[in-house]
Amino acid sequence: MASIARGLGYTAVALGTGIGYYYVTDTRAGLHQWLIPPTLRFIYPDAEVAHETGTKALKMLHTFRLEPRERGNLDDGLSISIFGHTLRNPFGTSAGIDKNADIPDPLLELGPAVVEIGGVTPHPQVGNPKPRVFRIPSQNALINRYGLNSEGEDFVAMRLRQRVRDYAYRHGFGIDEEGEEAVLNGEAGVPPGSLTEGKLLAVQVAKNKVTPDADIAAVTQDYVSCVEKLAKYADIITVNVSSPNTPGLRSLQSVGPLTHILHGVVRAAKSTSRKTKPAVMVKVSPDEETDEQIAGICEAVRDSGVDGVIVGNTTKRRPDPLPKGYVLPAREAQILLEQGGYSGPQMFERTLALVKKYRTALDQGAGLTGERKVIFATGGITNGKQAKQILDAGASVAMVYTALVYGGVGTITRMKEELREERKLGGL
Repeated sequence: MASIARGLGYTAVALGTGIGYYYVTDTRAGLHQWLIPPTLRFIYPDAEVAHETGTKALKMLHTFRLEPRERGNLDDGLSISIFGHTLRNPFGTSAGIDKNADIPDPLLELGPAVVEIGGVTPHPQVGNPKPRVFRIPSQNALINRYGLNSEGEDFVAMRLRQRVRDYAYRHGFGIDEEGEEAVLNGEAGVPPGSLTEGKLLAVQVAKNKVTPDADIAAVTQDYVSCVEKLAKYADIITVNVSSPNTPGLRSLQSVGPLTHILHGVVRAAKSTSRKTKPAVMVKVSPDEETDEQIAGICEAVRDSGVDGVIVGNTTKRRPDPLPKGYVLPAREAQILLEQGGYSGPQMFERTLALVKKYRTALDQGAGLTGERKVIFATGGITNGKQAKQILDAGASVAMVYTALVYGGVGTITRMKEELREERKLGGL
């Protein structure tokens, strides 16, 4: 009897452990929304430290296959086609979550079809002095002035190269350079950046702060240098000319400088040493919103052969609190005075309006080439209803950052479920 009891006890423990494992590692688990994000905010008052802690945790958990992930067929009915790929769903994560390619695979496990890493600069740079990230909890918003801190193109390229070689070895395509070339040239049957069927990896590139903004040749070379080192490991190269935290960077969105930069990037991308070449997109500011500014950016996109636009970044402006008339606590009102880019749900309406403007402006030139440029949208998208509005307005992918910070690792899973419900209600 005692041995039977012990056996039943061991079985119960094993069963409980298994159930606990499947619960904790499922993005739908409530603790990922209601427990972990507020706990991180409580333990780590500095938002950057909380972010770094979360990144290290995901990286460690992935090593032991204990990271949260989507389970089941949660992409049913959500597939889209862009850049010659059929993606599982129209969701992505924005750059800044993973600046140095620490966790592309754990992020892909959370459900997005596009993960954007970076921005990456040619040479390492530390960014702005700390503290440089500030929470506004009542608004689920952030202000950051990172200043494009980056470990540099060589370090990120090394990390991405090793990721490809590890994949090649695990799947029997050889070791070192031999295995790398086999995977990058399509023998594995997966996109060479994401290494995951139905998903893409975007790598954002940027200039170094010390490169003079007026020297367009030098600025262009910064971007080209990054492309030459990183493009072979990317499905999409994104060109960041819109960060509000690097002095002078947004001036590069003027039609002349932007056209020069984008021509250089496109040429470098087309020279990538693999069979397929990465698509090229440019990330634009939400603060450049006049018809003239948008027309100039779209002209540069068409003239240079860029494949699409990421509409939105953080904003220098300070939107009114939500709900309308809400009075911020004194501490949060003080945070609003901090320098940096604002992100949060208050940006959604502007993002939606900009997507409509860019869709119209880009389509007006499509007749010249027969090519319809792709739009990704980022800025204030927090739920499936908003994602549907963004997609209906002409974007192909709805990207998130701040929503993930406050909503936890199950955010994209919830947004997919909400998007399906919204489409059912709309008869789509």
